[in-house]
Parts: sequence; C-alpha cells; structure tokens
Amino acid sequence: MQAAQTRLAKTQDQLATGKRVSTPADDPIASVRILEISRAKAQSAQYGANSAIATNRLSLEEQALNDSTTALQRVRELILQAANTGTLSDSDRQSIAAELKSRGDELRDIGNRQDGNGEFMFSGFSTLTRPFTRNAGGIVTYAGDQGSRVLQVGPSQRIADSDSGFSVFMDIPEGNGTFVTAAPTTNAGTGIIDIGSVVSQASWVPDDYAINFTSDTAYEVRNSSNALVSSGTYAPGTAITFNGVQVSVSGLPASGDRFTVNEAGTKDMFSLIDDIVGRLTTSSTTASQRSNLSSFIGGALQQLDQSLTQTQSARSGVGSRLSRLETIDTARLDYELELSSSLSDLQDLDYAEAITRMNQQLVALQAAQASYARVAQLSLFDYLR
Repeated sequence: MQAAQTRLAKTQDQLATGKRVSTPADDPIASVRILEISRAKAQSAQYGANSAIATNRLSLEEQALNDSTTALQRVRELILQAANTGTLSDSDRQSIAAELKSRGDELRDIGNRQDGNGEFMFSGFSTLTRPFTRNAGGIVTYAGDQGSRVLQVGPSQRIADSDSGFSVFMDIPEGNGTFVTAAPTTNAGTGIIDIGSVVSQASWVPDDYAINFTSDTAYEVRNSSNALVSSGTYAPGTAITFNGVQVSVSGLPASGDRFTVNEAGTKDMFSLIDDIVGRLTTSSTTASQRSNLSSFIGGALQQLDQSLTQTQSARSGVGSRLSRLETIDTARLDYELELSSSLSDLQDLDYAEAITRMNQQLVALQAAQASYARVAQLSLFDYLR
C-alpha cells in the first residue's frame, strides 16, 4: 500500500506540474538532455538580448546618419547659393554664413547623440565620453576613440553596434582622394582653378605642387623641392597635365599668381563648415576676390560631396548590419522553437496517459486498502464459528 501510495502521489505531482521529469531520478538520461537543452535556450536568449541592444543602437545611428545627410545637403544648397558671386553682396554671404554656422552646430549635436541608456553613440569604446566639443580656439575636437563595440549575437556571429565618430565625421578624404587644389587669396588675377582629376593613378607622384604663372600666358609646375616638373603656354580652360593628373584654370591669371595641387590628406566636416563660414564672412568685392571665392567654393563643394559619401557609406554599413541581424534573429527563433519542441518531448507530461494511469493506480490502492481492512479483521474466533 505504501508503494501504491508513492506511485499515486508521483502521478498526481506530475499532473499538478505538467512535467514528466521533475528530478534526475525520474529519468536520468532524459534529465541530462534536458539540462543541455535548457542551457542552450538560456544562451540563445542572451544572444537575443544582445541582438535587441545592437538593433536599437544601430537604428538610432541610422537615424542620426540620415539627419546628418539632411544637414549636409542643406549646407550644399547654401554653398551653391553663395556661388553666385556676381549677384550676392557681402551682406548676403554673411547671412548664408550665419545659417551655415547653425548647421555646423546641428551636425555637432547629431554627433553627440545618446542611446536610451545615456551612452554616446559615436564615442567608440568610450561610450560615457562626449565625443565632440568645441575648444577654446573654436575648433571642434573628437574626444572618443576609434573603436567600435562588438556584441555576440550568435554562436559565431558578432556585430558592431555603432561606428566611431572619428570614422564618420573626422576621417574624410580630402579633395578627390588623391590631391586637392586651391587658390591663395593673394592672387591678383581672375584665374579660377577647378577640382581637377586623375588621368593615371600609376603616374601620380604624391607631393605638394605649385602652378606658378610667370606671365599672363605662361606657367610652370614645381614640386615641394622647387624642382621644375612641367611648363607650358596658358590658354583659358586648357588642361594642365603633369604626373598623371590634370587641372584646368579659367579666367585671366596675372603674372605672379599661384595655384596649389597638394597631396590629399583628411579633413573633418566641422572644420570644412568653419572654413566656409570664415571665407563667406571675408569681403569679396573685387574681381580677383570673387574669382578666388569661386575657386574656394569649387573645392568646398567637392569636399562636401566627400562628406556626404562618407555619411552614406556609414549608413549603408549600418543598414547591412541591421539586415544581417534580422536574418540572425530569424534563424535563432527557429532554433529556439526546435529546442522548445525537443524539451517538451523530453519533459512535458502526456496528460491523457497520466490521468489513465492515475485512475488505475487509485483503483489499485483502494482495492489494496479494502483487502487489508478485511484481512486485518480476521481472528481465530472467525474460524471457530
């Protein structure tokens, strides 16, 4: 009867919990497998939590990059407006410069955005450090690092949940990526240099070059060591080619005017906007000043396009990671469903079978109890009657 009561109690406990296996003693082999599956489910749940964090931060970064693109496109519109050197007055350009300054501040604020946990999105590993500040000299500096925090979102999948502000806002190729042209403000003529192009990358010799006009119709190209590289007769709009690159100068340069073709470095978005603001607030009333401004604006537009390309490239990378996370999440959910099914097969109770078994055990116990009661009442006098 005690054994029958134990079996019945165990069945009743299984019905109450819905579990076939509650302790290793119930099914040692199944218990080991249940532990393995439970551990795998817990690990998968952690991967899911990491994926949710990465998805949230990347979504916020995508929005920030979209807002940056909008701000830069407005900056481009303003620069194109300022390019009308013949119709705008100094006052008009100063009004444009005021909005450009505001757009630069907006861009800095975007770079300083935080996620829901108060962590800065563009600080690299230093998520508690404000990445962009304007120092006492008025220059925007980057205080973060160049790392990107990586989260484990699967057994073998790791995803960067952000991009450093250095790679997005600061480390932008200058000019066309190979060289950058410029016209000094000291030029007396009306010559305007274009942004130039690379004819043969293999022939390019990285250096800083100067195109010096020795007369109104003659020029020479010298490198940083003042060695003569090329020379020729100038005709407005005719390409000047040397060392695998070509540039064009339009207008009428004066004897002694100079244009530079320097090896490209990097330039951040903030200093670009600051440079544009500074240039637009400088008086441009004479023909030579307006020509110099035109050269500057041409280069600024090219640099701004590089900034837009950098932002769009970062946004594309974020979109790619979000798409990859979506694929990983789908696979993980399918895997968790399989784990849950396997765990159910091992652990969950078959209620129909358990109820039938409980009824059988209850009838057997009641019969045993009734038989015991009958047997317990027997004595020697029952046989003597």
